[in-house]
Amino acid sequence: MLNVKPKKNLGQHFLTEPHTADKIVGLLQTIPDLPVFEIGPGKGVLTGRLATKVKNLHVLEIDAEAIQYLHQNYEAGAFQIHETDVLKWKFPESEEFRVIGNLPYNITSPIFFHLLAYRKNLVQGVFMIQKEVADRICAPPGTKTCGILSVILSAWFDCHYHLTVPPGAFFPPPKVKSAVITLTRKPTPPELGFGSFLRLVKTAFGQRRKMLRNALSSIEFNQSDKLDVLMTRRAEALTLEEYFWLHGQMQSKAIR
Repeated sequence: MLNVKPKKNLGQHFLTEPHTADKIVGLLQTIPDLPVFEIGPGKGVLTGRLATKVKNLHVLEIDAEAIQYLHQNYEAGAFQIHETDVLKWKFPESEEFRVIGNLPYNITSPIFFHLLAYRKNLVQGVFMIQKEVADRICAPPGTKTCGILSVILSAWFDCHYHLTVPPGAFFPPPKVKSAVITLTRKPTPPELGFGSFLRLVKTAFGQRRKMLRNALSSIEFNQSDKLDVLMTRRAEALTLEEYFWLHGQMQSKAIR
């Protein structure tokens, strides 16, 4: 029977611990008929469990060997297999959907930024990622460990850290601990331009050791006493609401 060899260039570490797989799938909201996209199913440890829970399941896999394995070991029609690079995949733009997956650690951030393009329709995401990255993503804005993804994701999603997964739960074992987080779309997301907000946050954290008056010197703002106070702080010291306010003070030519 075909086996799948983990490929270092794809960042593959296959989850082998069944109880962890059960917990991950159990975090997925039960919403009838709402499609689910699994990123990087590998040998299908999550896929088999998802297939019994989700009617409209799609798996996105770039590894031809893994795709052949899924065809051989799982019932035809239980889910749809798409041979694709997730970073090039077009998620639905006219319907809501959910995402789940044990993400390749070398492209975790690019995947999140790709998903943010579909933030209006992404209802929930359940992700296994590197623990250090999970800690940063789930760090509230205004804390020292927060970063660009912390602020950007928290603008549109509620992030929760659920469990830590040791290296021994995978084959081959990674050199770091892993963690499972969920992103749940906020019921009232902010009405602001994504591109300009992303530019603001990236610029602020681009020189995170400097005060914002230096880090944000390339952006023009409407002047006020409150702005003067915020500009004496560093990027990680601002709350999400303060980032929203700062975005509102960007002059029109800076927002384009």
